[in-house]
Amino acid sequence: MIKTNTIQDSFFTNQLITAASSLSRLNHAALAFSHIQNPNAFVYNAMIKASVHCGHPFHGLLCFINMLRNRVFPTSYTYPSLIKACASVSVMGFGEGVHGRVWKTGFDSHVYVQTALIDLYSKLGRVGDARKVFDEMPERDGFAWTTMVASHVRVEDMSSARVLFDEMLERCIANAATWNTMIDGYARLGDVESAGMLFDQMPARDLISWTAMINCYCQNKRFGEALAVFDEMSINGVSPDAVTMSTVVSACAHLGALDLGKEIHYYVMRNGFDLDVYIGSALIDMYAKCGALDKALVVFFNLREKNLFCWNSVIEGLAAHGDAEKALAMFSKMDSEKIKPNGVTFVSVLSACTHAGLVEEGRRRFSSMTQDYSISPGVEHYGCMVDLLSRAGLLDDALELIRSMKLKPNSVIWGALLGGCKLHKNLEIAKVSVNELMVLEPNNSGHYNLIVNMYADINRWGEVADVRAIMKQLGVEKTSPGSSWIEIERKIHTFVASDKSLAASGEIHLFLAELYRQMKLDVYLPELASAL
Repeated sequence: MIKTNTIQDSFFTNQLITAASSLSRLNHAALAFSHIQNPNAFVYNAMIKASVHCGHPFHGLLCFINMLRNRVFPTSYTYPSLIKACASVSVMGFGEGVHGRVWKTGFDSHVYVQTALIDLYSKLGRVGDARKVFDEMPERDGFAWTTMVASHVRVEDMSSARVLFDEMLERCIANAATWNTMIDGYARLGDVESAGMLFDQMPARDLISWTAMINCYCQNKRFGEALAVFDEMSINGVSPDAVTMSTVVSACAHLGALDLGKEIHYYVMRNGFDLDVYIGSALIDMYAKCGALDKALVVFFNLREKNLFCWNSVIEGLAAHGDAEKALAMFSKMDSEKIKPNGVTFVSVLSACTHAGLVEEGRRRFSSMTQDYSISPGVEHYGCMVDLLSRAGLLDDALELIRSMKLKPNSVIWGALLGGCKLHKNLEIAKVSVNELMVLEPNNSGHYNLIVNMYADINRWGEVADVRAIMKQLGVEKTSPGSSWIEIERKIHTFVASDKSLAASGEIHLFLAELYRQMKLDVYLPELASAL
């Protein structure tokens, strides 16, 4: 095109820039643009859109400035990409200037230009201005309504979003994107019931709808229900994507559902999913949490590309399984490959040191986190260090570390110290810890019971009575009974202590009673045999 001078044809250059943009080749688009002597508005529009699409919004803004300098007048198609560029770089002054030019040039009646302005103000946190643009629109399509709904959802104003959504239903203009936006908004606020109700009412669900609902349950730690939705999705013949699969694998990890996790892994391989860093890190985490560390390592080493999430998953898995030496070796290998660790990485590293009792190594890594990697320690890091020192019997050092914290210690930190006091029978520091815990978690029976047991161990029954009296006065009871679950034929069955709501509860208790009777018989059988 350059040799034949076809590049000077605005139509062909426009097509070339658009094609290069679709392939994310901005350099090729820029090269074509640089060879045209007098680009018209269509070519400028294509170049601005390509810049924004390829993640270079500043380049798009610069292109617009050059367009004005060359006295090429923008069209209505110029502004949506330009406004999107302003939103991407959070340039409010430039965005307001663009809004003024839209109004001045008479494009304020164009639906897609106004919709882009709503999105701009929304992303910059100015929802009031976004709503003003929306209310003043002479005409609105479904996309404009959905963008305004999303603006309210973004600032967690679900009541305003719901009013608009209900009006859209009355006007019969709500589409799948609108429903999905509302479901996502309720999920972020933890309102699972409202999200589920909308999901059930949807006239038609797309992949995003199913994934949003699965993600909603996972975000709110209702992993069994997330897997149930995935099963329903499969029955309805909807094919998942990589985002869905990584979320489902994560649910399996939290439930310890190894067999189901293996099935999901097989599904991923059978259906040609690219084992990318997202699915890969989820599989590593799932296998490690389910006790199949060898499989987690196989997945890790088979990944073509490994990002920080993958490294964090494998280090955490090794640390959780008590293999501190391999966890620290993996951290060193990650460091040698120039992958910069984050705070999550160091939580795993310090946990590894805690499980193995590597006090000096833990101290060194804790200092290195700040000195070598400029990562400020968070509550989780202090919690690991207090746990490490407490388990090693260095309770004075642990208490000193807590008192030196710039952050406010939480119940996990004081609980770790109390656990160390119980282990090493240090009643004085235990009382300090319990006093703090009574303020932070006054209704947690576990802390009271621990100090009661410590007093009982040394026959200080008066103090035992005092603590129990305080518990009775405050109405402290065991509010979180023990629970467990098993996986049978791809279904998760949960059992809670003293729970009789299960349909087979009577049969289970009869079986346990018979099992207990048989165990008692087994104890006496050897004696009976010897007597004979």
